[in-house]
Amino acid sequence: MKEGEAIDDALKAIGERLKKLREESFEGGYVKFAIHHVNMQPKQYWKLEAGTANFTIKTLLRVLDVHKITLEDFFKGT
Repeated sequence: MKEGEAIDDALKAIGERLKKLREESFEGGYVKFAIHHVNMQPKQYWKLEAGTANFTIKTLLRVLDVHKITLEDFFKGT
């Protein structure tokens, strides 16, 4: 597997985990979640869940704070 493919796979796994957390804890879809809970443009949040965004750790921490989960616990569940 090439380095780029490994990164893409990791981003997709992170996105899937974020989507699962959101669906388990919040109703109303990603648009409502992005606007009301993360203060982020819905399209940008959608890219996180789709695994296509090159996001910062700060952005990930902001989302995890909404879910009240640590970075360590997030990656234990991935």
